[in-house]
Amino acid sequence: MKDAIVIIPTYNEIENIEAIVRAVFAQEKAFDVLVVDDNSPDLTALKVKELQKEFDNQLFLLQRKEKTGLGTAYIAGFKWCLEKEYEYIFEMDADFSHNPDDLMRLYTTCAVEGADMAIGSRYINNTVNVVDWDMKRLLLSYFASKYVKFITRMKIADTTAGFVCYKRQVLETINLDTIKFVGYAFQIEMKFKAYLKQFKIVEVPVIFTDRAKGKSKMSGGIISEAIFGVLNMKFKSLFAK
Repeated sequence: MKDAIVIIPTYNEIENIEAIVRAVFAQEKAFDVLVVDDNSPDLTALKVKELQKEFDNQLFLLQRKEKTGLGTAYIAGFKWCLEKEYEYIFEMDADFSHNPDDLMRLYTTCAVEGADMAIGSRYINNTVNVVDWDMKRLLLSYFASKYVKFITRMKIADTTAGFVCYKRQVLETINLDTIKFVGYAFQIEMKFKAYLKQFKIVEVPVIFTDRAKGKSKMSGGIISEAIFGVLNMKFKSLFAK
């Protein structure tokens, strides 16, 4: 029985989508794939539709009318997967920065070892497992995670990681309609909400490799959201208590 699905959000990923889909389906364990495409001008969705003819009842497509942020794409994907009753729901990038070969390790951490949420971590055990990033971007990411950890007090080394396996109970318990962040800070907010609900969160060391094809979606607005939004998120959690 296929109990796991990988959500891959896309915007202009025509150069990567076929290869990443095939890599997921090549795993020893059967994973389904849901591509959430934000009306990519490069016709990423059309390529997915072509692949669906080959991977019938394994590859699914959720098309959105416009690009409204990574967070909203994942929320739409989460709701779709919960409706279809998947037990293990993954987040993964389309650009091979997350290695599909690590899917099984995250799955095992939840399905066998009892974690509620498994994070593919770049910075666990005081090591930095990132390949082909320039020093400025690496330092920004590393210290952003340190900053978030300090503000929120979460015992998570890689707070901004986007390679994650959730048990469905986590996503059912978190009120997805209350998630505020739409950029990469969405990853922080999801971890923080799971942390406040006292779910068992486990980090699994992975090697993160920068994309070889396509363009990064990182921007100054995304960084600003993460820095100032985290403070606001923490203050609100204190008043909620």
